[in-house]
Amino acid sequence: MKKSAPASVLSEKTAEIIRQKIIAGELAPGTRLSEAALSERLAISRNTLREVFRLLTQEGLLHYEPNRGVCVAVPDMAAIIDIYRIRRLIECDALRQAWPLHPAVERMAQQITLAREHGSQGDWVAVGTANMLFHTAIVELSDSPRLVRLYRHISAELRLAFGHLDDLEMLHAPYIEKNAALLALLNSGKNEEAAQMLAGYLDQSERTLLAVLQRRAALA
Repeated sequence: MKKSAPASVLSEKTAEIIRQKIIAGELAPGTRLSEAALSERLAISRNTLREVFRLLTQEGLLHYEPNRGVCVAVPDMAAIIDIYRIRRLIECDALRQAWPLHPAVERMAQQITLAREHGSQGDWVAVGTANMLFHTAIVELSDSPRLVRLYRHISAELRLAFGHLDDLEMLHAPYIEKNAALLALLNSGKNEEAAQMLAGYLDQSERTLLAVLQRRAALA
């Protein structure tokens, strides 16, 4: 008889499924999560699902709303600033220390190709996913499983932050070729230039998101 996985392992595996749905843009900010429907869809008990909700709430991906239950989080301005602070620390250092023949470099190239293909089809959600996987590959250059794990959590929060924008093409289109230019610098051994370019690129992305939030706050 096959033994069932320990509850903690099942909870973490299920939490990772929900994280990946957020990263892929399948769960939008503010979406209410039905305990009954989700436990049935994922074939887990409600007690296990509650533990999953607790884990993801601690990570800032879910939150509880009175009279609505558990919802996908909507990152605020402070969260966005913190996300980009962490991204600059992790990603720029990973580029500075990168080895050009690292396997993650090929994964970066693959995501640029996918982003171009999705962009030509007008699928900007998929472009966003490819962009996020490109940045995950940058972190993988560090060869640190802990940093990669941390960045996976940050990526999910970042995808939720992108939910503040109505025009995803405006957000993602400029970065397809920026990613290509960054990779070209890395392949040329210009690690410091690549890191500096990425720092400016992240500043621009952060300003875009914060400007949208400020406009919404002014109209509220």
